[in-house]
Amino acid sequence: MSDRHISQHFETLAIHAGNTADPLTGAVVPPIYQVSTYKQDGVGGLRGGYEYSRSANPTRTALEENLAALEGGRRGLAFASGLAAEDCLLRTLLSPGDHVVIPNDAYGGTFRLFAKVVARWGVEWSVADTSDPAAVRAAITPKTKAVWVETPSNPLLGITDIAAVAQIARDAGAKLVVDNTFATPYLQQPLSLGADVVVHSLTKYMGGHSDVVGGALITADETLGEELAYHQNAMGAVAGPFDSWLVLRGTKTLSVRMDRHSENATKVADMLSRHARVTSVLYPGLPEHPGHEVAAKQMRSFGGMVSFRVTGGEEAAVEVCNRAKVFTLGESLGGVESLIEHPGRMTHASVAGSALEVPADLVRLSVGIENVEDLLEDLQQALGK
Repeated sequence: MSDRHISQHFETLAIHAGNTADPLTGAVVPPIYQVSTYKQDGVGGLRGGYEYSRSANPTRTALEENLAALEGGRRGLAFASGLAAEDCLLRTLLSPGDHVVIPNDAYGGTFRLFAKVVARWGVEWSVADTSDPAAVRAAITPKTKAVWVETPSNPLLGITDIAAVAQIARDAGAKLVVDNTFATPYLQQPLSLGADVVVHSLTKYMGGHSDVVGGALITADETLGEELAYHQNAMGAVAGPFDSWLVLRGTKTLSVRMDRHSENATKVADMLSRHARVTSVLYPGLPEHPGHEVAAKQMRSFGGMVSFRVTGGEEAAVEVCNRAKVFTLGESLGGVESLIEHPGRMTHASVAGSALEVPADLVRLSVGIENVEDLLEDLQQALGK
């Protein structure tokens, strides 16, 4: 039976899609095919289409089928990192002289890729507030080939109306790319809202345990998927078999983890919004968030990421990070453990001095799945009760 017909329910797909029992032993978990090459039955006689693990590996295939099913896409591709996936996508979609619209609130590594790498290749880019469809429309030029969106965005938790921006991109003959890392396919499925490609850092919620680095692309169109697969093989930044296996393990529990992340983050955001030392809380689950209504429309829940600004400026924000005990000071996000960081000095240092520079008094939380009372108490002591 095809994975596409197992079920339409996310939780069932997450456990079964791509996870075919091993035909030799009946093992219910796909093996880790830690192999580089494959015996051929005569010249060109490939078993199952496998010849060399850069081109294809059974463990990676299982993950890619799982990712496509969870996002409702036609093709999924797994990479060595999220930025490797982005690089492959950009070099597939674009040529020198083309233009891309990027958000004014994007992950620092994505900005660095555009500003320091792709720009040297002759690709132009401009910044727009993607939470405002009119701003996106105004930023598009006759050379625009792609519109890039993060929703929720990193680190300011901005929300973009995916369906509205998809229509704008389509009218301009451009592809809409949505980085779905913060939301995951459990909370949001951009392809069903009109996006052409979904990007993931599998390092984050999809892996979920801070023990793997990976990236993914999922397409709505089979032809684009084939083009990306060609470039993936030609460029070679593929996910290894063990990394693929770890992410495939992670997606099985994605729904239950995201429910707990979202539940805890909602309580954390509520507490922070009432704290005297907090000047603003950025969380789309709060009714006062400017993107709340759009997020409620296109997301199942609001996720586990919370950012907030504090009185006292940059040094005060850094001190809050340093005082945390249950929240671990560290980069990245999406693991079962709670993390805290100062974006301006850490994950987003590369955007300093640009239109994407983040506020110096900003603190970003990746709210984990610990007991929420411990998380609340830790933040209160870090802020100073």
